[in-house]
Amino acid sequence: MLILTEEENTQMKQLPERYIRISISNQSIQLMDNDQIVFNAMIATAKNGAGENFGSECTPRGWHTIRAKIGAGCAENTVFIGRRPTGEIYSEKLKQEHPGRDWILTRIMWLSGLEVGFNRSGQQDSMRRFIYIHGCPDEHLMGIPSSHGCIKMRNSKVIQLFDQIETGISVVINE
Repeated sequence: MLILTEEENTQMKQLPERYIRISISNQSIQLMDNDQIVFNAMIATAKNGAGENFGSECTPRGWHTIRAKIGAGCAENTVFIGRRPTGEIYSEKLKQEHPGRDWILTRIMWLSGLEVGFNRSGQQDSMRRFIYIHGCPDEHLMGIPSSHGCIKMRNSKVIQLFDQIETGISVVINE
């Protein structure tokens, strides 16, 4: 895994061959391969905007890596708590039984920051903030910031992306 200092990050001139590009302003996620978009989907980032600090409920910016892929083979709408499947499948009835739950569904791709002092270590550590790319209930609108810091996707789209990437792929999140 590549860990970048702030100076190394600013000097990084060549993009990886394959990486995930997330745009907060466009509310989109793309899988890039040799400068070609091979996957594109609408997302929902944090309703509090961009930011890296603990407790901010903001979406962190900068270079990250997928630290772990969780949920391979789970059914669509599988409910996760603490990165573990609960045995539940999301439904309207379950939503009514747990009205305050932050729904993490189907698949989880756990992000770890690569920029020491910006999104890695100290009060800005994306992994310790539990920042994920994950599925959400289909009634959640995409294209409108609404998460608690994570990147939310449609369940069918999160499965597609999950199946196309490997642990360790680079992710860049820009405003």
